[in-house]
Amino acid sequence: MRKIDSITDVSSEIDSKSVIGLRLAELRRRHDWTLQDVSRMTGVSVATLSKVERNKLSLTYDKMLQVAEGLKMTLAELIAPQQDAKPTARRAVARRNDGLMLRTANYDYDYLCSELSNKRMIPILTRIKMQTLEEFGPLFSHSGEEFIFVLEGEIRVHTEFYEPVRLRKGEGIYIDSTMGHAYTKVGEADALVLGVCSSENPNHVTALRSMMENGKRRKAAGKA
Repeated sequence: MRKIDSITDVSSEIDSKSVIGLRLAELRRRHDWTLQDVSRMTGVSVATLSKVERNKLSLTYDKMLQVAEGLKMTLAELIAPQQDAKPTARRAVARRNDGLMLRTANYDYDYLCSELSNKRMIPILTRIKMQTLEEFGPLFSHSGEEFIFVLEGEIRVHTEFYEPVRLRKGEGIYIDSTMGHAYTKVGEADALVLGVCSSENPNHVTALRSMMENGKRRKAAGKA
């Protein structure tokens, strides 16, 4: 199986809505942390953290979870400032082109309502770029459940225990996210889906551990 890098270099094109670097710098100033301190807490190298802060490198979802767990916060708190008090009523409006963008080899993620912290549901617009499972690589798994609804194009859903299923615009699927899964597009054009991921744990620690273990297995398989 193809080895998938967990970090994608995007120095040639930095998305203006990517705030991870700014948030890391803000957190370091607030807590008087050095890059070495953050590296020890998260397991991410000093060189990588430095590039992220300078918008020379983009973190993939699993690495963002790794950083969040190391800093003892949820993913939502990492990508948006923490509120001083929990509101009794919660609301967030998703506007066009107003989400948090994250680009990876397989997907382009647009995290909606990112300013709302401690969410148990994470709404994501996802652009699916790979056409075959061979291009995509190993299946991914993480804690919780997810629902995917096709907005543009057609997709093929690959899961660990079921035959692939083809979904067209206006169709969707609900799956257990702990089951290995991958989404690929049908045809040359990218497909766009709306996904909602859930977890009993709002900081997705279980998801992080699962993804890190999968990443280690992929690296070991790539070296074999």
